[in-house]
Amino acid sequence: IHRVCKAIRDLPVSVIAQLHGAVIGAGLEIAAACDLRIAAEGTKFAMPEVRLAIPSVVEAALLPRLMGSGRAAWLVLTGEAIDARRAYEWGLIEEIGGEDAVERLVKTLLAADRNALKIQKQLLQLWDEAPLATSIAASIESFRRAVSAASPRAPSPPPSSAKGPS
Repeated sequence: IHRVCKAIRDLPVSVIAQLHGAVIGAGLEIAAACDLRIAAEGTKFAMPEVRLAIPSVVEAALLPRLMGSGRAAWLVLTGEAIDARRAYEWGLIEEIGGEDAVERLVKTLLAADRNALKIQKQLLQLWDEAPLATSIAASIESFRRAVSAASPRAPSPPPSSAKGPS
């Protein structure tokens, strides 16, 4: 599980978890390793390892960064499940929705500059792991390099129909 989660975190592209059904234990850890998470209504989330006489380990350490220490503690200490609404309220997922929500998110990411997304993903991980001063310094340097390399591009307009008005 650790190698899978590390591979997801190391990918130079944004990774979206489309979740439904039961997201439990290692499945929740894999979802936590993704950059963004969208869950269908009715999805349940749980870390039941303590009920099986083992602690939640591996990538469970990502949970406090996503949802706060108290809420992560609630999941790993009680082993009880939460629903998609609570997962959204707690910050574990970014949206409740289905295929349409995932498609909108993918289109949004595809409209962004690939290199900027790659750098932003690296910065997000640094912000999770490094002291604040280090994170800010790295962010400023990334911005300086991006601006000096080329002018940032203006946002792309939405795609239009090639046929024109009917």
